[in-house]
Amino acid sequence: MSRASIAAVAVAFLLASSITFTSAHEDHETFSAGVPGDPKKPARTIRVLMLDDGRDMRFEPASIQVRKGEQIRFMLDNGGTESHEFMLATVAENRKHGELMKKFPDMEHDDPNAKRLAVSERGELVWKFTKAGEFEFACLIPGHYQAGMHGKIIVK
Repeated sequence: MSRASIAAVAVAFLLASSITFTSAHEDHETFSAGVPGDPKKPARTIRVLMLDDGRDMRFEPASIQVRKGEQIRFMLDNGGTESHEFMLATVAENRKHGELMKKFPDMEHDDPNAKRLAVSERGELVWKFTKAGEFEFACLIPGHYQAGMHGKIIVK
């Protein structure tokens, strides 16, 4: 195979990868757990710690209850030794996105329902829960979910 052919294949692969990467975050026009909140409106504040001790990874609290229609201001605090993320979706959606994260482990999230935080970083996510049901918040960095880094939100 000539150098030109190899270069063409490499460029095609990179283009296909970038299209897959981009499209993974462009289909979030609707969200299963509700809608992005309005930071200017009142919200109940819930502090969520992201923790790890080398083996186990977890969120504190691991379970949150909210009322349908309630707006929540999640104050996120990465108290761990690694980067972590907070992805709010259904279990099935997080599972699907987790598979994509295995292919692109350094994927940065710029979605209203997700935040990625470096070590010691703090962040905020404002969300209005418009649908009743059980949802999940999870860290989908490869290996973190499997180490216990997920929790549930029950909306009544």
